[in-house]
Amino acid sequence: MSDFAAESVHEAKIRILDSIGLMIGSVDAPPVVATRRLLERWPVDRGATVVGGSFRVAPHEAAFVNGIMVRYLDFNDTYLSKEAIHPSDMIPALIAAAECFDASGEDLLRSVLVAYEVACALADAVTIRDRGFDHVPNIAIGTAAGVASLLELDTDRTHEAINLATVNAVALRQTRAGELSMWKGCAAPYAARHGLYSTLLAAEGMTGPKPIFEGEMGYMRAVSGTFTLPKITSNATRILKTSIKWWPVEYHSMSAVEAATKIVSEAGKIKPSEVEKISIKTFRTSYNIIVKDPEKWRPSSRETADHSLPYVTIRALLDGDIWLQSFEPEKLRDIAFYELADKTTIEVDPKYDELYPEGVPNRIEVTLKGGQRFSAEILYPKGHYRSPLTIDELRLKLRRLAGGRLSDEALETLWELTLGMDRLDSLKAFATILARI
Repeated sequence: MSDFAAESVHEAKIRILDSIGLMIGSVDAPPVVATRRLLERWPVDRGATVVGGSFRVAPHEAAFVNGIMVRYLDFNDTYLSKEAIHPSDMIPALIAAAECFDASGEDLLRSVLVAYEVACALADAVTIRDRGFDHVPNIAIGTAAGVASLLELDTDRTHEAINLATVNAVALRQTRAGELSMWKGCAAPYAARHGLYSTLLAAEGMTGPKPIFEGEMGYMRAVSGTFTLPKITSNATRILKTSIKWWPVEYHSMSAVEAATKIVSEAGKIKPSEVEKISIKTFRTSYNIIVKDPEKWRPSSRETADHSLPYVTIRALLDGDIWLQSFEPEKLRDIAFYELADKTTIEVDPKYDELYPEGVPNRIEVTLKGGQRFSAEILYPKGHYRSPLTIDELRLKLRRLAGGRLSDEALETLWELTLGMDRLDSLKAFATILARI
């Protein structure tokens, strides 16, 4: 691992730990259960571990179901640039490939760093959401690059892996518009599955269309428009600008939740009958993604609620925190939320647009009927790469997500194996723990 910055290697380990915590926390989520039920009909003896299942499947299928677990809670890491992506969506695919090809821990870490570097560089290059496309092609292409590194493919076959991953990677942005469905947490894992499968095909000699980006009917003409890919850093430092989530909400609302909890710590939990109005100032990207749709003001699904700035802010004001139970059906139907939503306004502040994506600014002001006001502004929420989680906070997040599903001893073993992953000749012990979840 001497080619990579030491801090990048460390952060890759942290992202793997965070991803496993999320797998544990959502192992029984509805889309996970549905997908696992489908896959268990066709198990394979030499496949990859399915977390929460007692069977193995082909690596690309394990990548999908395990990836849903990482993504479902909207609690995995984030990279904000021209396009916002969740790079750890790729980690389950890389783990599945590493397990099936009996790779070392160092091989896995290298693949994670390569995948992050490529996917994040694409996010730096161009945005496609306003053209009607979801961000997940970045995940498919990054995964293909990471798996190609894991398998040590030569330049020609790596090129074909990227061609194959790109040609069928495009997905519609409708996934994240209006009322959100279970697919919100499945689109990126499906892209990672595709990226892995494309590379497995390339490794066997399959070729793909080219030039895939600049061609007459290629990605730039059909999807993104012309762009120049920024330099890929040889020491893989883009992972250092990814941020880990402290609350299970869409990242642009993370600072709003933190601001709301600060207000509660000063004023106490907010009682709707005492509130005159709530004012929220945010930035344009936040408004377009998690405010403007009418469904965001009356969410009826978990997927919509965790992508709703009004919901997560008001829920934090009412409860003093946001956690997994914040999105239970009775919480979504809570009359207190409706009452406060009708007293809430959200506006775009142009000065906040100037701070994004380096910062994620939100300002909350609560005015009580007696005239008393409480306000808080947050630019870099807890877990942001400028305000990173401590090791103890990461441990706490992992324990809370585990919820007793794994013993303290198993969690400690998992912790030690991951932090020492570059010394592992095989991932068998690591996979054994995943199989016990």
